[in-house]
Amino acid sequence: MTPPGGGSETYAADPVALAQALVRIPSVNPGLEAEGAGERAMGDFCARLLEQWGLDYRSYEAAPGRPNVVAELPGTGPTLLLNGHLDTVGVAGMKEDPFSGALRDGTLRGRGACDMKGGVAAILTTARELAGVPVTERPHLTVALTSDEEHASVGMERLVRDGIHADFGIICEPTELSVMPAHKGFIWLRVTFGGHAAHGSRPDLGVDAIRHAGRYLALVDRIEADLRERPPHPLLGHASFHAGTIRGGSAASVYPDGCELVLERRTLPGETKDEVVRPFLDALDTLRSEHDQVDARLDVTLERPGSEVSADESRVAALLDAVRTSGREGSIRGMTAWVDAAYLNEAGVPTVCFGPGSLEQAHTADEWACVDEIRSCANTLQRFARGLVPNGPKG
Repeated sequence: MTPPGGGSETYAADPVALAQALVRIPSVNPGLEAEGAGERAMGDFCARLLEQWGLDYRSYEAAPGRPNVVAELPGTGPTLLLNGHLDTVGVAGMKEDPFSGALRDGTLRGRGACDMKGGVAAILTTARELAGVPVTERPHLTVALTSDEEHASVGMERLVRDGIHADFGIICEPTELSVMPAHKGFIWLRVTFGGHAAHGSRPDLGVDAIRHAGRYLALVDRIEADLRERPPHPLLGHASFHAGTIRGGSAASVYPDGCELVLERRTLPGETKDEVVRPFLDALDTLRSEHDQVDARLDVTLERPGSEVSADESRVAALLDAVRTSGREGSIRGMTAWVDAAYLNEAGVPTVCFGPGSLEQAHTADEWACVDEIRSCANTLQRFARGLVPNGPKG
């Protein structure tokens, strides 16, 4: 693919110009928006740059039409994995051209500017910088650009299934350049209630599934209170849950014969599915004991675990030092959202999040990222990477 708006060396010298080019390539996840272009053009563009900069790469489909791009650069010492995702969420409701890549008031605008094409640009320019230094002054580098993070993470699942190995990983999700070694997980619970349809004037015949769902919600309020009484995680605070959706009923004058609740429980690292689900099952048992004719079932529909790397890990501290040496204040914080780092940590690759942009801007109708953060991210990654080897700069 011909790079839009400049040659490969233009992008090597300026991560913001590269981020602009990436925003101008639509890569909306088709699992979220039926007309989404997917990651193919984005992956081809990144692969071409990596090839021109001397990295060995392979591009393969994690699922039909959903590419991963994985590139390697040999070096000395440990292996550093830099990961970013190629897809974005949809563009419905955006306030301006979602693919303009415009620069305004020190910000890059457009879908993916924050989540996470600014981060991908920093990864790519870091790869180009490291390719230009002697092998003895850089670590082994793996660049992994994965598909479908915004939906089902099929790209990361395939990467891990193929046996990815590294000594340390950084995912350049938006963190406002804070180092985030811990993130929450989640479990989705679907609770379905059966009733009996009848005319609204016949309470002797009708069974109200929606009222049973309401009574259940009142019972599980106690779970939130219990979570607040537990000691908070030092970076992530308390676990939580909320009711995501409720559907049921057909008309005001008809007893509803069914109702479905979907609850989301945000989890902390180390919490197991069984211990998370048990209080919700106990609440169902209580509901059945207190009210006649309760017909209910609970199912776990999706689970993503939280995970963490110790904030005391030496490479977490080294990354924080690199942030500060690059001119930023630097801090360690928790990532409240779930991210693909969970897969890598489970696979034995200690992985943190660090990247430009704020999670508050991700997925919004006027998505943007600060251009200074994109440049600082690239500078920090380069300094950190070279500091991993004996001959690299320290701090």
